[in-house]
Amino acid sequence: MAHASTFVLTITSVILTLLTVGNAFFQKKQFYPSVVYITKSSPSMAVMYVQGLVIAYMIFQIIRKLFFGELRAAEYEHLSERTWHAIMETCLAFTVFRDDFSPRFVMQFVFLLFIKLFHWLSEDRVDFMERSPIITVLFHCRMISLLAFLSALDSYFISHAYFTTLVRGASVQIVFGFEYAVLMTVVLHVTIKYILHMHDLRNVHPWENKAVYLLYSELLINCLRCILYIIFVAVMIRLHTFPLFSIRPLYLTIRAFHKAINDVILSRRAIHAMNNLFPLATEQDLLQGDNTCIICREEMTPVSGAKKLPCNHIFHANCLRSWFQRQQSCPTCRTDILAQRRTTPTTPAAEGAAVPAAGPAQARPNGGIQPANNGGEIPNMFPFMAQFAFPQHPQQQQQQQPQAGTSTIGQRNDDGSSVPQMPPSGIGSNMPQFPATPPGFPFMAIPPFMVPPVFPFPPVPSFAGLTDEEVAAMEGTERAAVEARINCIRNISLLLDAATMQLQQYMSIVQSLSIPAYTTATTTNVDAATTAAETTATATETTTLPKTAAKSSTIDENSAHGLSSDVPVASSSNIKIKSGKDQPTTANDNTTSVCSASTTELDEIRQRRLQKFDHE
Repeated sequence: MAHASTFVLTITSVILTLLTVGNAFFQKKQFYPSVVYITKSSPSMAVMYVQGLVIAYMIFQIIRKLFFGELRAAEYEHLSERTWHAIMETCLAFTVFRDDFSPRFVMQFVFLLFIKLFHWLSEDRVDFMERSPIITVLFHCRMISLLAFLSALDSYFISHAYFTTLVRGASVQIVFGFEYAVLMTVVLHVTIKYILHMHDLRNVHPWENKAVYLLYSELLINCLRCILYIIFVAVMIRLHTFPLFSIRPLYLTIRAFHKAINDVILSRRAIHAMNNLFPLATEQDLLQGDNTCIICREEMTPVSGAKKLPCNHIFHANCLRSWFQRQQSCPTCRTDILAQRRTTPTTPAAEGAAVPAAGPAQARPNGGIQPANNGGEIPNMFPFMAQFAFPQHPQQQQQQQPQAGTSTIGQRNDDGSSVPQMPPSGIGSNMPQFPATPPGFPFMAIPPFMVPPVFPFPPVPSFAGLTDEEVAAMEGTERAAVEARINCIRNISLLLDAATMQLQQYMSIVQSLSIPAYTTATTTNVDAATTAAETTATATETTTLPKTAAKSSTIDENSAHGLSSDVPVASSSNIKIKSGKDQPTTANDNTTSVCSASTTELDEIRQRRLQKFDHE
């Protein structure tokens, strides 16, 4: 269908061209006036442009047939996709260089478009070499001649643009010069890939380092393209205007360069993980699964050095190395190797290795954790540091003082150094007792009010992909390795001891800053007694006869004086109230009992205040 439409378009353009030329000769009768008529007529020039495009397309097809033969469907698809973008960029270039618009300018852009098509076809055809089982001599002749032809054209137009700019100044030739310079990098990249593929075909076995060279060559070419496009944009902005038609290729080049850098970094990480973390496949692993490598379709043996991925798929190490140059995933299940490596939890082998390390800490004296709460007490959270338990209440310390004399003052550590034990604090001492320096750190005295610095915990090492033999080899069986583990456990113990003493120090400071409980209770009792005394005095005044008002007021004054000076009224209990004939004696008895009760309460207040002063 495409060939039919091309044929119809070609025949139509030829017929229209013949009619246009015949009409010009029919009207002007001579060659020169006919040419002037055609160039001055817009419809005639449109027909001539269409005929020129058809002729250029026919020349392109002839050269394409000569260098490439029949194109594959993928190559046609790539050409159609890239051609439309190139045409749009050409139209944008026409808007930028509208002052230089001429038939020669159009011809140069069309010729540049056709040269780009040949460069793109050469890239696809060289990439086809790696997938083609048979490479003929004709293919090599075509590729070598094509690369030579394209490099010659690019070099010629670069030099032409350079010398034209030197002679005539800044013009549209700057654009053509940079475009052909970019195409020269394409020729260089295609040449490098062709040489690498040729070297790989000459070897009996696949070349392991070919993917590495391809990756770094792509990185180099993309870097050169980025430099060229940046220089081109800077020059165009300085001399003419911003080149809108170069935005898309500049963006694609920068993105390709960024992708090449990421591919290099990720491939190196994946290969490093394969060499150091992934275990070798054993004979049992090969027997349990398929022993055919799906990358090279060859059988794997224990001698071939097959690698086992975290997803339990097995491949040749060389095949994985070439695969990881482009993709960092499993060839079978597409599992991301690097992501799985970052999120893999600690293996059971690492957990088993941590169990013996905790053995010496559990074998320490006084290492049993109290199952009961001991009457509401906080249990000792650190069994290996029984001497640095949480501080106790004063009542409990009084009960444990007789037993503290029989207990030992210090304990022995694993290395023979004595660990000081904190003596119990007395009831009357309000000053905090700071813990001693932790064992093993004589030069580090803990300041009383210094907040310890907060450091992040180190990352847990990942043992994913390691076999039991590799973990045992890392652990070591020599005397130095055992001593290193013991020293590590001792250091951990010392750090825990220091943390415990810091916690005790903070609790002692909190106790020293807080107000004792009995002081609050005393103040409450004093206020209650004072209120009771005032109530008693008021009741006495209301029940006393008018004749004994002076004596009642004397009692109240003495009571008030006793409250203010903390000295009780000694004669208040002997005061007798005289009653008249018309009043009963029951009131006198009640008044006497109330005064005695108030005097007793005042004595108790005095004694409590004296006790408070003694404590202070």
